[in-house]
Amino acid sequence: MKLPLHTTRFKRIPLLPTVLAICLFGFALPLIAAASEEGFKPIFNGKDLSGWDGDPVFWSVEDGAITGRTTAENPAKENTFLIWRDGLVDDFELRLSYRIVNGNSGIQYRSRELGRWSVGGYQADIETGPQWTGALYDEHGRGPLATRGQKTVIAENGEKQTEQVNDPAALLAKVRPGDWNEYVISARGPHMIHAINGQVMSETIDNETAKSGRSGILALQIHTGPPMTVQFKDIRLKRFPLGDKKKIVLVAGKKSHGHGTHEHNGGVLLLKHCLDPFPEVLAVTYLDGWPADPTAFDNADSLLFFMDGGGGNPMIQDNRLAILSERMKAGAGLVVLHYAVEVPKERGGAEFLDWIGGYYERPYSTNPIWTAEFKSLPEHPITRGVQPFTIEDEWYFNMRFRPGMEGVTPILSAIPPDNVRGTEAAKAHPGRSEIVAWCVERPDGGRGFGFTGGHFHKNWGNDNYRTIILNAIFWTAKLEVPEGGVPSQVTSELLENLLENIRRIQ
Repeated sequence: MKLPLHTTRFKRIPLLPTVLAICLFGFALPLIAAASEEGFKPIFNGKDLSGWDGDPVFWSVEDGAITGRTTAENPAKENTFLIWRDGLVDDFELRLSYRIVNGNSGIQYRSRELGRWSVGGYQADIETGPQWTGALYDEHGRGPLATRGQKTVIAENGEKQTEQVNDPAALLAKVRPGDWNEYVISARGPHMIHAINGQVMSETIDNETAKSGRSGILALQIHTGPPMTVQFKDIRLKRFPLGDKKKIVLVAGKKSHGHGTHEHNGGVLLLKHCLDPFPEVLAVTYLDGWPADPTAFDNADSLLFFMDGGGGNPMIQDNRLAILSERMKAGAGLVVLHYAVEVPKERGGAEFLDWIGGYYERPYSTNPIWTAEFKSLPEHPITRGVQPFTIEDEWYFNMRFRPGMEGVTPILSAIPPDNVRGTEAAKAHPGRSEIVAWCVERPDGGRGFGFTGGHFHKNWGNDNYRTIILNAIFWTAKLEVPEGGVPSQVTSELLENLLENIRRIQ
């Protein structure tokens, strides 16, 4: 079997909080008030196409703006797109400025990649003609969903109810031809609103879940046809919490060990594969290092990190502890796997004690490979459906926990052979049962989980081992863990296929 890599490449708010009228009903043209920029982050640097990917024959940066251009000598043979590669978008508001000279363009969102620079899905339309600007168009899909001045409600079965509630010509008169215009796109759940220069242009509620997109790529379009130029600048993104799902952000570190060990990308993709069947979950992955997406964690309900640790732990570099602290203060969950549980005492130690209850402290803790026999398990949502099991891994122990184990609940404990107690601190406790996985509930309402295994990729094939992690993800995201644990199926073929896919794209 082949597992598709639908993932980011390596690398108090109601809907439209600044909208004075959030739907098109009524005779007056609804306006968007002067908007606060709180929470918005730039995703275009104004200098080059870092983080964006498109055919360089058509796309460049000119005068601080992303520029798409076709000419008579260099026409586009098919619609082509500049794709934002740093992240996917789900519930969000996007603000940007655009101008267009001739032709047709658009802003794709929650879309899917169909091939080399080919995209299908929701499009906020732009053109120099009289018909499409402000519309919602389903590219390579259902076609027009709501044109300018329309409100459309699409039922689960695909039936559309459309009402023309404002004059499309009056709305078009608010657009400045050939000049800069401000486009605002809001998408929250099935509800989408397009506005230009403060005027709501179209509104759509799309309940046809079989054909709608809740998460996907963001891209800019060049359309086939006569020569054209389109430009975009001041592109800012703000994410909204998902009202009907829990968002899990899974972050994989760079490859650092030999084949089959520390397979961070493979492990994260496997977890996403196991989480995707659950409609109450939106699992998003960032592979091969810290996300370049500045909004990556902004609406996450739980974060998982599977990466190298120690002084090079990506979680403690630059201002990242502060970034994570903001999410923890907001009550987000945190899952930390294997080497990522190691941080220096003086940088990250205090935070890890707070966020997950413990960490690996060098040279106090130890990290041998040994076979752990988990003979009994505590009663906890994380252990639901998990039976006693035995498995070899690089199980770290003698961890540095909160004083008196305050608030810490051991999840997996086993007695290692005394000959693997590799540090003086560990040797001081021969025969002692050691905690290798644990959890905490924080005063801020967040939940944390630490797991020291994860060295061998093959271990994801063990049902008990895998269920512990999936249960912990659910628990930290404040989802109800099923009585029998979070169900999943993983075959040896899938395990190897993950590594084949990773090797192919690295």
